[in-house]
Formats: sequence, structure tokens, C-alpha cells
Amino acid sequence: FRVEYIESFIGVSKKEAPSAAKEEGKPAAAAGAAAEARSDREAVYQAAYKTFKEGKYAQSREEFTKFLKQYPKGEYSDNAQFWIGECYYLEGNYEKAILEYEKVIKNFPKGGKNPDAMLKQGLAFQKLGDKQSAKLIFQQVTKKYPSSNQAKIAKAKLKEIK
Repeated sequence: FRVEYIESFIGVSKKEAPSAAKEEGKPAAAAGAAAEARSDREAVYQAAYKTFKEGKYAQSREEFTKFLKQYPKGEYSDNAQFWIGECYYLEGNYEKAILEYEKVIKNFPKGGKNPDAMLKQGLAFQKLGDKQSAKLIFQQVTKKYPSSNQAKIAKAKLKEIK
């Protein structure tokens, strides 16, 4: 249960595939080609994510970068961009992590990874010792996503900073 909770919190649980109802009315070949492209995209993404979970951050970052070149606006693109930031964060390269998280926010404004990316930006600023920037980011998270788990964490971090 704890693993599932953590995975859902950081957004690593598998995204739902679009329903077959959306593909009704398309010729069978076109629907099959779309499903095959989707499964190829998912396979490439899952391979990069597997590398990430193995702790091979540099290799994972390269794989996610290749994924984004192939699928710049696809179903998993916001996640891939987020994981690039995570690779840098886990390597202790907080400046680059902040920049990569910013790409999630700017390039995928409606993406599901935005609260996570903002929170992680704040955590990275905090790791760098920039309490003022961290505080501003944490305040943005609580304001923009008030009922999210990320907002709860941001509120706790704000109390730590004060």
C-alpha cells in the first residue's frame, strides 16, 4: 500500500490508455495503427522509466531525452520531462533539475506533473540554500494546487523555513 501511495503521489503509476470508444468510427486499420504507435510510445517510455528505477540516472536521462525528441507532445511527454529533472535532482545537480522542472511547467501547462515539478523546484532551491526562492515556490504550490498532496508538503516545508 505504501509503495502504491508513493508511486501515485510522484506520478509513476501507469497512465490509463485512452478508451476504445474514442476510436470508434475510425477504420480498423487506422485504429490499429494508432494503437500500435501508442504501444510503441509506451514501450519506449517504460524502458526509460525502468532504467530510472534501476538508479542509472545518466542513462535514463538520455533515454527520456530521446523519447521527447521522438514524441515531443505525446501522452507521456510531460512525465518524461519530469523524470529528466528527477535524474538531475537525484544526482545532486539541483540547478539543472530546477531548469528541467521549469520545462514541465512551461511546456505542459495542463499536464499532471505540474504540482510535482513545482514542489521539486522548491525542494531543489532549498537544497541549494536559497530559502527565499524555495519559500516563493512553496507558496505558489499551496496557492495554485491547494487541495493536493504537494500543497500539504509545501505547507510543511514553509513551516520549516520560517
